Amino acid sequence: MNTNLVVRKRIAGLFLIIAGILFLLILRLGWLQFVRGEELQEKAVVNRLRQVPVEAKRGVIYDRNGKELAVSISTDSVGAFPAEVKHADAKNPGTAEKIAAQLASILDMPQDKVYQLITKNSSFVWVKRKIGFEAGPKIKQLELPGIEVYEESQRYYPNGTLAAHILGFAGIDNQGLEGLEVTYDEELRGKRGKIVIEFDATGRAIPEAVHKYIPPVDGHNLVLTIDETIQYIVERELDRVMAEKQAKSATIIVMDPKTGGILALGSRPTYNPNNYKEFPQQNWRNIATSNAYEPGSTFKIITAAAAMEEAVVKPEDRFYDPGYIKVGKETIKCWRSYKPHGSQSFVEGVQNSCNPVFVELGLRLEEKEKGLFYDYVKAFGFGQKTGIQLRGEAKGIMIPEEKLKLINVATIAMGQSIAVTPLQLVRAVSAVANGGKLMQPQLVKEIRDKDGNLVEAIEPVVEKQVLSEQTAKKLAEILEGVVSEGTGRNAYIPGFRVGGKTGTAQKPGPGGYMQGKYVASFIGLAPVNDPQVVALVVVDEPQGVYYGGQVAAPVFKRVVEDTLRYLGVTPQYNAQAEHGAKQEEGRLSTVPDLVGLPVIQAEKVAKAAGLTPAVQGEGPYVVKQTPKSGAKVKPGTKAILYAGERQGDNEQLKVPDVTGLRISEAARLLEALGLEMIPVGSGVAVEQEPIPATLVPQGTKVKVRFREEQTVETIGP
Repeated sequence: MNTNLVVRKRIAGLFLIIAGILFLLILRLGWLQFVRGEELQEKAVVNRLRQVPVEAKRGVIYDRNGKELAVSISTDSVGAFPAEVKHADAKNPGTAEKIAAQLASILDMPQDKVYQLITKNSSFVWVKRKIGFEAGPKIKQLELPGIEVYEESQRYYPNGTLAAHILGFAGIDNQGLEGLEVTYDEELRGKRGKIVIEFDATGRAIPEAVHKYIPPVDGHNLVLTIDETIQYIVERELDRVMAEKQAKSATIIVMDPKTGGILALGSRPTYNPNNYKEFPQQNWRNIATSNAYEPGSTFKIITAAAAMEEAVVKPEDRFYDPGYIKVGKETIKCWRSYKPHGSQSFVEGVQNSCNPVFVELGLRLEEKEKGLFYDYVKAFGFGQKTGIQLRGEAKGIMIPEEKLKLINVATIAMGQSIAVTPLQLVRAVSAVANGGKLMQPQLVKEIRDKDGNLVEAIEPVVEKQVLSEQTAKKLAEILEGVVSEGTGRNAYIPGFRVGGKTGTAQKPGPGGYMQGKYVASFIGLAPVNDPQVVALVVVDEPQGVYYGGQVAAPVFKRVVEDTLRYLGVTPQYNAQAEHGAKQEEGRLSTVPDLVGLPVIQAEKVAKAAGLTPAVQGEGPYVVKQTPKSGAKVKPGTKAILYAGERQGDNEQLKVPDVTGLRISEAARLLEALGLEMIPVGSGVAVEQEPIPATLVPQGTKVKVRFREEQTVETIGP
């Protein structure tokens, strides 16, 4: 009895234990099924399904005429499923090593690296991507377990280095890294697709199971303002000037002033975006937008524009250049201080790129209203980004307005003490060519989908009216004189009206300006009466001759001449007829100022100028002359000298200009007027005090500094 009771109790206890275990199992099953069911189901799917991303084709980048500048091409990539490789190796030891050896031979990779990849603890790995078209079929023929060849998209630039600094480049994952490729990466990239494959527990693909291909959506296309042909012209000239002048770097920008569209932009040194990793990273830098430099005399266009707009100067206003100008305690020399320009009109001052003239303009603006000149500098867009569709743009360097001194105004007025980017300067001068309208620079004008349908049109943007149309037109005509008669003669293009400005800036460095290091530049517009292009040429540290008029102006001429003819711009006049007229003009004589000179001296000066003197009246001095001084006449023209008496010995005399004369010549001229010369140095006269045209009493001493004629290293126009 007791035994049966014990047995029943044991059975009952065992039953209770089993019931408890079953209850717990049911609870656990319910927890897994209802509470964590969705989570575990997702994990199961992840374990069974493997996804291989498929990149979309990046959109095409076209020039303004529909020519392809950047495209996407198909290429093969090799991937591995390590679980399959390991499974094959488990069934047949040594298989993984054989696979690694075969792949390494075809892909030109180290065998141990390939082995590490294909046996990695991962569901999928890329062995090598973008391998071209030859290796892929060879690998497919081997039918290696766990190894697949996929078709991918690769960026390709059919013109190599052409427009590299504009286009930039894309990385191995088709992501934009530089240039427009990164700026418009979202539009160009498109949407990824994927390949979905189901595997069993051993890591083998299940033939009849899930195999999905979700196709990618290709990216949008860009249509640029760039013209491929003009870009070729620009880069041809960049290569030429770099070879001829052994320069550190060079930049050329060609802009349509009416829209702000960049027709071409190139820099040297450059790189090939198809294999960008093989070039130094500094070659990737777009110096046209990211490098700031002192513009030198090309900046005088801005000074002239501000002065003319504010009516502090008129074209006929006269200036006198003794070779320098004093601003407070500081003395600023003209670039041609060894042979000053002397008396000149404002128009002639622009043609001569005379520093004292532009310093005077800056000071006049500051005198009219404090900060007025700086307001114009900022209005033209200096000291701020232009808004170009490229990353990494620099703002330039400007002295803070609260720290601006009068000497800074003077130096900025002639293009020093300020640093600008080439693009800023092109935009500013384009405002002069565009009736005073400042445009936002533009590189992309349309975004289209893969079927060519318009997605977005990017219209030209007028930022502000910085000049009146009348001022802009008049200044453009004055700049034409720089090319026809001034420092920019080497930019002259037969048949076309061209205006522009030269620049030769000494490079600043620690403690001051660096000796022997210059930036030569030229900026111009054409045709002057209806500007179609504005172009800037900047050559950094040219070797040998470094003046902008001799280094950069000829480059500008070749670029703009070919561009105008390519664009079909009709020449404004017959170049041969104009050449004959210029030859005729070149034979004309300039009538010197003879009034106040002794008749004998005046006759000698007239003969030296190629004129035939004829004296009328009696008296030792010339009191009137015909033609007037400065007139252009044919050689041999009769110069009538009206002689007369001076009104007493105490009458004041006008100091003559003796610059350019030898000591003996200067002495004879001054002594004939009753003035005493104090010579300093030897050679030709380069500076005098009092300056020419000063009224002084008879017997005044005139200090004249002489210098031997030689090549003088100084900042040119």
